Amino acid sequence: MPNDAIPTPPTTLGGARFAPDDPQTPKGAPEREFTVKERSQAQLVFRRFLQHRLAMISLVVFVLIILFAYVGAAIWKYDAGAITEQNSAPPSGDHPFGTDAVGHDTLAQVMRGTQISLQISILVAIFATVVGTVWGSVAGYYRGWLDTVLMRIADLVLTLPLLAVAAVLGHQSGGTWWLIAVVIGGLYWAYVSRVARGVVLSLREKEFVEASKALGASDSRIIFRHLVPNALGAIIVNLTILVSIAILLETALSFLGFGVQPPDTSLGLLVSSAQTAIDTRPWLFYFPGIFIILIALTINFIGDGLRDAFDPQQTKVRA
Repeated sequence: MPNDAIPTPPTTLGGARFAPDDPQTPKGAPEREFTVKERSQAQLVFRRFLQHRLAMISLVVFVLIILFAYVGAAIWKYDAGAITEQNSAPPSGDHPFGTDAVGHDTLAQVMRGTQISLQISILVAIFATVVGTVWGSVAGYYRGWLDTVLMRIADLVLTLPLLAVAAVLGHQSGGTWWLIAVVIGGLYWAYVSRVARGVVLSLREKEFVEASKALGASDSRIIFRHLVPNALGAIIVNLTILVSIAILLETALSFLGFGVQPPDTSLGLLVSSAQTAIDTRPWLFYFPGIFIILIALTINFIGDGLRDAFDPQQTKVRA
């Protein structure tokens, strides 16, 4: 067989295979090297999250709300507790959100109320997520009688009427925002523990757990260095959902008079205080109500984006 009839074997460069004698390759064309870049799991999750348009829009809106609450309050000319000479004034250039019957600038109060509501909801989410994750991970890893005891306690917490118990305990807190957050978080950790336990139960049988045991890793190291990080997707999604739930529950408590108490304020307290003036001074009711809805919606959409990013089968799109 002539030498020119012997096919040239494919060449591999940078992880891509190509044949120099491929008839489809134009003669004289420069050989190109194709590289395949390896992406970590975190990079894939971030890329999928960026492709979720509604989640990205919601994230931008949520960041703007945070800037409005903290940066806006720092540069706005009125303080939340300052009393102006204009009573019950409708929205104007000087008071974009109007004023209440006492003369408080509603824009300043909405900023302060947004701060407190955000602080409560974020602290609730962090507290409930940390406690619930540890509780559920320990129960799922050890199983047996410890799992039974821990989960029965969680079930007991789940059977409690949350709003009624939170109202009683919130009333005892004296209206302090961080105590109210601890009360709400102490009632919602059981939901997170159920999620964490279910994920850990499926992960504890994986090969990397058996390999860690064979290498002499302690139980605490396996739980917190291997199982919890691999369950992080479901945990983060539940954390965002808890932020939305917490701000709605805080609103309900303040509306019933068991939440944040004056002289401080929250979005729920502003809505509660303005319920009798909805016909005569509707701006007092609608502006804080709009911010409650915006925060709840944006957090829910961000949670949807994170869920789809951690689980690409939700959208049926290959990353």
